[in-house]
Amino acid sequence: MSAMGTRIAATSHPLRRGIVAAAFLVLAWGLVGCSSGAEDSSGASAGALGYEGGGQEEPATDGGTSSGSATGDRSLIVTGTMYMTVEDPMAAADDAQRIVEGAGGRIDSRSETAPGTYDGGSAQLTLRIPAARLDPVVDDLRGLGTVDEFSTDSADVTTQVQDLDAEISTLRASTARIEALLADAADIKDIITLENELDDRQARLESLEARQRGLADQVAMSTIDLSLTTEPVVLVDDSPRSFWGGLVSGWNALMTFLAGTLVIVGVLLPWLALVALVGAVSLALVRARRARKQTVEPPAPQEPVASGPQQD
Repeated sequence: MSAMGTRIAATSHPLRRGIVAAAFLVLAWGLVGCSSGAEDSSGASAGALGYEGGGQEEPATDGGTSSGSATGDRSLIVTGTMYMTVEDPMAAADDAQRIVEGAGGRIDSRSETAPGTYDGGSAQLTLRIPAARLDPVVDDLRGLGTVDEFSTDSADVTTQVQDLDAEISTLRASTARIEALLADAADIKDIITLENELDDRQARLESLEARQRGLADQVAMSTIDLSLTTEPVVLVDDSPRSFWGGLVSGWNALMTFLAGTLVIVGVLLPWLALVALVGAVSLALVRARRARKQTVEPPAPQEPVASGPQQD
């Protein structure tokens, strides 16, 4: 009886290995068929998402609808540009940021240029606005100044979203089946093969999920590039171009010189008066001192003049 049990145990191990290998082959064949069917059905749309296939994304034909995914089950990516003239670009940029963040959006980038000789500065912002709130936010932004140009473009990515969801769902199911086979595998070769296959599928699944998140963000948040500038500074050339113009220009220059001279004289006159007063006081003190000196000091005695011999 024990010998028979030993023979049965000896034959059951290869049988179990054969069953596992056969199950793995059937699963691999089924996955190849599923993935090829998904590739055939997705066609050009898969290439637009950056994975298998080589198609090109077709733009929407709704004439630039300014809403992301607000039309039925359609998935739209809306992008646009807005050029505005404002009095203060920096203050207008702060107001635009408050408007967008108040609507639940965000600012992806912002750059500012200080005022220069020929302009009053500028500001550029990349606005991410919730698709359902795009029109009200744009209306609020119009109040910041004068809209010079505004345009939007929308791309319908409904097919890409559906194909990506289907591929992720299929890949998740196949990954779960491989995990189940790996849990039941006993042979080291089968375990290595299943682990390699599982790692490849998990890496592919993570990549597709990252693409799915990026695509969902583009659909949910419309992108508007906002440019804020001021009116350009106009330099007027007023140089004379005729004799009369030169005469007028010279007369105006003379009047400007005289006006400037009068201003300078007006500024210096109080100081000149102060200097004159100080000088007069100083001169008076010097003269008084000299007069006192002459009064106090006696005159020097005069020596007698020697007389010569008198002649008869």
